[in-house]
Amino acid sequence: MKFILDPPGNAQFIRAYGEGQVRVGPRTLTRSCIVAADRLIEDWSVTDVTQLGPGDFEPVFALEPEVVILGTGRVQRFPPAEVRWAFARRALALEVMDLGAACRTYNVLLQDQRRVVAALVIASG
Repeated sequence: MKFILDPPGNAQFIRAYGEGQVRVGPRTLTRSCIVAADRLIEDWSVTDVTQLGPGDFEPVFALEPEVVILGTGRVQRFPPAEVRWAFARRALALEVMDLGAACRTYNVLLQDQRRVVAALVIASG
């Protein structure tokens, strides 16, 4: 699905998504990534939501978001309890969605000038 947005300033909007890929600005990414308004981490080494641990989110926590959108691929899959507890201990909102919903929600929150980060899991292969 392609988005038509007029992003304010230099914000990193997700322009499109599809099976096994997302496009952030002019970049098409086929690996898991972390997207924030002013930062794109292209090499997030996560490929399976069920194998996530709290340490996998350290790059996300370093961005100091107010809400994190976790995109889990074609279907919504929740991360292990210890991940959810890591967010709860920080009083940080974690919203888990399929990839398409995560991309759309990230863009809406970004346009509302919220401190949002999208952690997008794109399985290899």
